[in-house]
Amino acid sequence: MTFIQRCLTAVLPKAWAEDMRAESLTWMMRCPCGYERSIWESGGIRWKAKGSPRRLLVCPECGQRTWHTVYRESEV
Repeated sequence: MTFIQRCLTAVLPKAWAEDMRAESLTWMMRCPCGYERSIWESGGIRWKAKGSPRRLLVCPECGQRTWHTVYRESEV
């Protein structure tokens, strides 16, 4: 867990922290090369959010700096 994840899970009530983690695991980031990972696994938090933003990131699979699409797994 990243520093931010540890801080928020320590401060929030246990039920909220579990909900935040569970929801962040359903949000995925996809590189154009096809590599996917959840927001939580990449060290982020996406809780009570909407929309499908894009993030400019370096892909750990292909090593390229590309626009990753953020989407919720249950909405696909």
